[in-house]
Amino acid sequence: MKRKPYCYEWPRPGVTVDIVLFTVAGALSDLRLQVLLIERNEPPWRGQWALPGGFVRENEDLPAAALRELEEETGIPEALLEQVEAVGTPGRDTRGHVITVVYVGLIAGDRHQLRARGDARAARWFDVRELPTLAFDHAELLERGLRHLQRRLREEPVCFELLPETFTLSELQALTEAILGQTLDRRNFRRKVQEQGFIAPAQGMRRQGGHRPAQLYRFVPEQFARHPRRPRTMPF
Repeated sequence: MKRKPYCYEWPRPGVTVDIVLFTVAGALSDLRLQVLLIERNEPPWRGQWALPGGFVRENEDLPAAALRELEEETGIPEALLEQVEAVGTPGRDTRGHVITVVYVGLIAGDRHQLRARGDARAARWFDVRELPTLAFDHAELLERGLRHLQRRLREEPVCFELLPETFTLSELQALTEAILGQTLDRRNFRRKVQEQGFIAPAQGMRRQGGHRPAQLYRFVPEQFARHPRRPRTMPF
């Protein structure tokens, strides 16, 4: 076979993509951050749970590979994914030297029906604090993805993707706490959120449990975009 120009003979690592996709599930009083995992149907680690992902095809762009693998293994046709980092620790994959590019996303899981196909025997949402043993180094990749999501929550309005068009401040706080994994002071949270000007009162009220009806709000993306980049942070 004739060698292509500028194609040299030396060992090359493989390249994969791994997707750390999160959602928030449960009732308002017990929201839980969850991550999407697949049960592997191929060796190595057959029968073990892992992040969705796989090898990048020749002449395939990385974002396209991530979306393709996500749909092939879980049935989710689209998601807003953000590239986090590349990990190429020698020995992380028993098949050889494999560099993986990690993507992170946050979606409303109840809007998608999971359908495991291809290399996946099953696909399920798991609470991030109650995970099974994961294949490869995916436990570490998941932790890196979680830290990235928590950082981004403080920089961009990603949490509003999971809220309805109108929401209460209690719903916004509960969602934020589920992602951050910590309890926030109710009074300070509400004061800071309203001071930032990223939300505005909406028509209507919503009753939550036995409490008084609560004021509804809406996110104002154009107001968020007007803020200078450096001080533009969410008050979480």
